[in-house]
Amino acid sequence: MSAVGTTPLPGSGRSALGALSALSVVLIWASWLVSTRHSVGAGLGPLDLSLLRYGIPALVLAPVWWRTGLFPKGAMGPLCLMILGSGAPFFQIVAFGMRHTPASAAGVLLPGLMPMAVAVIGMAFLGERPDRWRKAGMVAILAGGGILLAGNLGSDGLGWISFTILPIGATLWAVYTHAFRRSGLDAFEGAALICVWSTLLNLAALPFVGTQFLTAPLSEIALQSVTQGLLSGLVATLLYGTAVRALGGTQAAAYTAITPVAAAIGGAVLLAEPLGISVMVAALVTGLGVLLSTGLLSRRPPAG
Repeated sequence: MSAVGTTPLPGSGRSALGALSALSVVLIWASWLVSTRHSVGAGLGPLDLSLLRYGIPALVLAPVWWRTGLFPKGAMGPLCLMILGSGAPFFQIVAFGMRHTPASAAGVLLPGLMPMAVAVIGMAFLGERPDRWRKAGMVAILAGGGILLAGNLGSDGLGWISFTILPIGATLWAVYTHAFRRSGLDAFEGAALICVWSTLLNLAALPFVGTQFLTAPLSEIALQSVTQGLLSGLVATLLYGTAVRALGGTQAAAYTAITPVAAAIGGAVLLAEPLGISVMVAALVTGLGVLLSTGLLSRRPPAG
């Protein structure tokens, strides 16, 4: 089933749609990183953000998950991995890491490492064989993280939480990417099921964690409803699913590492976060790695 309609697009049209979808995800994710970082200490807790992130799309996409059912036949195994890799568990892990990480650095350590994690899983478990350009891209992405680490050693900068938790989040997203590719679900079905199951998990945790919705400023709730629920939760999830279907998991994920540069600029402009030399160099090197990892310079198209 096509993720974007009932009539399959020709190859060139499908590739263009996939690239446009992936680049749109980059902009939304950069906004999400800045927004999530801004929300730390601004009145809403991680569970509140997660409720907005998945609850709003679950309501909008209710007709979809009602039609498919909560237990889609033949897709439960991949769906469990999808929920783990991009649902409520993923969100809580990333929110914990973001609490200790500026948006600029998080852009390198989360979406910046996602393409490498996707490629490594593809090579290790799915038999993918990247060419030398894509291998060079993975090396550049790894180098970007290394530059960021070196620039913060021996200072009061990033700690072990940033360099441990956010790469775990990147790996979980890579698991989701490959699981979705092989689930047989389209973009709407995947997004709907991830969001409704994540909402159920969040509601189950609510009595134990509590909520800050009653005390948070209305302006903050409105801001996070748009950035978390509508943009990141609904639009970006659908667009990313479309990109995966059109380009393949590895190539779609490669585009997302452009996010570090956008997140670094957004953190500086909107949150007044300092832009150190190591952060900017790491973001640019990672962005170069993405360009190579997309396979745009390859003679043959990368495997999905």
